[in-house]
Amino acid sequence: MNPKYMQQLLERVKTELKIRNYSPKTIDAYLSCLEDYFNYKQSNLDKLDQGNIREYLLSKQDKDYSSQTINLYLNAIKYFYHDVIRSSETFNIRFAKRNKSLPVVLSRQEIQDLLATVKNAKHLLLLTLSYGAGLRVSEAINLKVRDLNLEELTIHLKEAKGKKDRITLVPDKLVNNLRNLIASKSGDDFVFESERGGNLTERTAQIVFEKALKLSGINKEATFHSLRHSFATHLLENGTDIRFVQELLGHANIRTTQIYTHVTNPALKNIKSPL
Repeated sequence: MNPKYMQQLLERVKTELKIRNYSPKTIDAYLSCLEDYFNYKQSNLDKLDQGNIREYLLSKQDKDYSSQTINLYLNAIKYFYHDVIRSSETFNIRFAKRNKSLPVVLSRQEIQDLLATVKNAKHLLLLTLSYGAGLRVSEAINLKVRDLNLEELTIHLKEAKGKKDRITLVPDKLVNNLRNLIASKSGDDFVFESERGGNLTERTAQIVFEKALKLSGINKEATFHSLRHSFATHLLENGTDIRFVQELLGHANIRTTQIYTHVTNPALKNIKSPL
């Protein structure tokens, strides 16, 4: 394989993705997947070989890669041959079936127990706002002062996932704490700045959550994203219309939001075992 030619192809992919306004995270993911596939294929990189792609994806399956990860590799490869190479050949490889696992949700009491372990005021506000507004970790760390409207109790998330704007809630309980945190900041400053300047990293935010989870003694495989799952589930438990929850979460398809109805099914929870 010619490494120089492979890099040229990857640069073409990168340019095309940027023109189409894909997020930096998606660009990095696609380039990483394609570099791995090119190293597997070795030759004729610009020629679509569906048999070779199937073998490659099966090798990932044999290594216990998740369906979601395999689909990411398939998406990247499909994008390369259809949108960069412009192959006219019909792509007949189907996506892997995704596991229909339910999201990990913390109860209201578990949320309180988790937050009670956090002593750092900024970190506490980070976790509390992420739960109370249903924020993704990337949205929380990239939140800027100008995105907050504390009078109307709203957050305007600009170019969130899928490059879409959305509006979500600011919990009334957090207004004073947020005002104190941003008091000396300008509109372009990050709400949650690191000590060295700039915003907190995603990993730092995740570590804050992981430490709080461990200290709380909660025995669930929860992640920072579980705060967002819990936000959605608790809203539905409160009787909020699923369409409003969909808007607050920024889901393009209501079927994505409907997974929370399986977690919060009150009729199911009221059934008593015959034992």
